[in-house]
Amino acid sequence: MLELLKKNIHMNRWKGNATSQVTLDDDFIVPDSMDDVDQIILSSGEITIDSVKNQAERLVVRGKLDFTILYRGAEGGLQTLSGSINFEEPINVPGLEEQDYVQLMWELEDLNAGIINSRKLSVKALVTLQVKVETAYDVDAAVEVDTGLETTDCPQVEILRRNVDVATIALRHKDTFRIKENLTLSGNKPNIDHILWSEMKLRGVTTRPVDGKMLLDGELMVFVIYQGEGEGAPIQWIEESIPFEGELAVSEVTDDMVPSVTVHLIHKDIEAKPDSDGEMREMDMDAVLELDMKLYREDSMELLSDLYSTNRELSLQTGEACFDKILTKNMSKCKIVEKVSLQNADRILQICHSEGTVKIDDTEVMEDGLHVEGVLEVRMLYLTSDDAQPIQSAVEDIPFHYLIEAPGINADTICQLNPGLEQLSAVMMGGGVVEVKATISLDLLALQPICEQVIISAADAPMDLDHLQKLPGIVGYIVQPGDSLWKIAKKFHTTIDTVMTANGLTEKSVKPGDRLILVKELS
Repeated sequence: MLELLKKNIHMNRWKGNATSQVTLDDDFIVPDSMDDVDQIILSSGEITIDSVKNQAERLVVRGKLDFTILYRGAEGGLQTLSGSINFEEPINVPGLEEQDYVQLMWELEDLNAGIINSRKLSVKALVTLQVKVETAYDVDAAVEVDTGLETTDCPQVEILRRNVDVATIALRHKDTFRIKENLTLSGNKPNIDHILWSEMKLRGVTTRPVDGKMLLDGELMVFVIYQGEGEGAPIQWIEESIPFEGELAVSEVTDDMVPSVTVHLIHKDIEAKPDSDGEMREMDMDAVLELDMKLYREDSMELLSDLYSTNRELSLQTGEACFDKILTKNMSKCKIVEKVSLQNADRILQICHSEGTVKIDDTEVMEDGLHVEGVLEVRMLYLTSDDAQPIQSAVEDIPFHYLIEAPGINADTICQLNPGLEQLSAVMMGGGVVEVKATISLDLLALQPICEQVIISAADAPMDLDHLQKLPGIVGYIVQPGDSLWKIAKKFHTTIDTVMTANGLTEKSVKPGDRLILVKELS
């Protein structure tokens, strides 16, 4: 009796993706306690996703845009207005099933705050939601043959094996990492009356799995504008780079896993507080990072490629199993050096702050690489010589392109690309020209789908003795193109070992034109 020993392979397959754009548009009344609006200086927004519900062939995404606007009042002072816009967006995803795994990515493409009148502002934004869907399935593939007890009726089986490299998702895990820091004003800065504006941005975040934990490090860029204490005190700002490193306990992680990790800043807060002398010269900074971790394990599986018997007739049933293998894991650095000209250049005194956002516009598979096109959106805050409008801002889009090396990439390759900003500086060069230098990180994990024929079952039956007797006991054979020792031995009802012994071969390789003596195996 012939039985196949099978291995159950738990696989994840990309099922599809969908993209939707949400347009947000709302008007906001300036509270009575705040000054009339004369000029908008800065605006920023953050997207928060509250829920993602998986329905039949569609997702329902609920979230909100939290925005902050820094404006100059009619009396000349700076004030901050905050608000939010809720949204609910259904996204059609053909083939989506309830048990599928959904990954949602979002990006605030555009935010525009405008003045309707001195007491009413308009906020418009464009949000892109990108959905990627994976599904889990099991494959049973034959990995060994169990011929039962050794009897005269037992099939004498020749086995051809092959190794297949497979990448499986070993772990999905979400966790948070908190950064708390106390910032102290330098001696030349006045005390804080109140904070007008604050920003936090991640720079150069890297993650690395080790046994039982995930390591991470990077920088948190903090920028604060505040009103100095005392009548007539000038507007002040501080900028700090806070390095951080730490670890998250994840018991299932091993250091040989290949990570695909996205990091979002989901909470940020800065509050002014008194120092030990009771003066408002310190700030408590609190930030929470969310890590969405997906870790792959690379396994080399030995599968059965073919079987035949020298004393029984075997009937094989085969099927197709599709796997993913890791084609490349590549962290690339794209450097940008660009000169831009600002308006009203003659009135610019200095640039006091710059921050950037990396936006990917398009990716294209090229020979041995992935071509990436995008823009670096740089926002600069600068001081002017105009006493009525001493603080101004400008936004510049700097295009970039880069070819990420990925040998073997093709149209079927699944590319998971995480862009980031590692470094950014903006320096006045004179004449209103600003030199922007930046380093963009492009973290690519490329998976290559492969489909293999696998043996699902095998049935054996008695050998056709009449046919066997008609085969010649010994023949001469000239190796043909496409032949292998396995194919030759199977065709002539013998074994590779018998062919090698009869011909004095020391290696299991032949080439077209070789002459062989083939002896029929009698069982």
